[in-house]
Amino acid sequence: MSTSVYLLTLCLPLVTVLLVFGMKYFASVQQARSRLAHDEAWRQLAAQVAQSQADTAAQLAAMSATLARLESRTASVEQILKQVE
Repeated sequence: MSTSVYLLTLCLPLVTVLLVFGMKYFASVQQARSRLAHDEAWRQLAAQVAQSQADTAAQLAAMSATLARLESRTASVEQILKQVE
C-alpha cells in the first residue's frame, strides 16, 4: 500500500467528521439567527399592539367625555321640556 493511499484513508474520515460538525455548527448558528429575528418581530408586534391599545384608550376616553356632555345636554333639554308641559 502506498503512502498517499494510506494518508488518504486516514484523512477522509477525519475530514468527514469535521465537515459534519461544521455543518451542524452552521445550522445551529442559522437557527439562532432566525430565532433572534423571530423574537425581534414579536417585540415589534407587541410594541405596536401596546401603542394601538393606548390610542384606543385615548379615543375611548374622548368618546366618554363627549357622551357625558351629550347626556348633560339631553338632561337639560328634558328638564326644559318638562317645565314647558
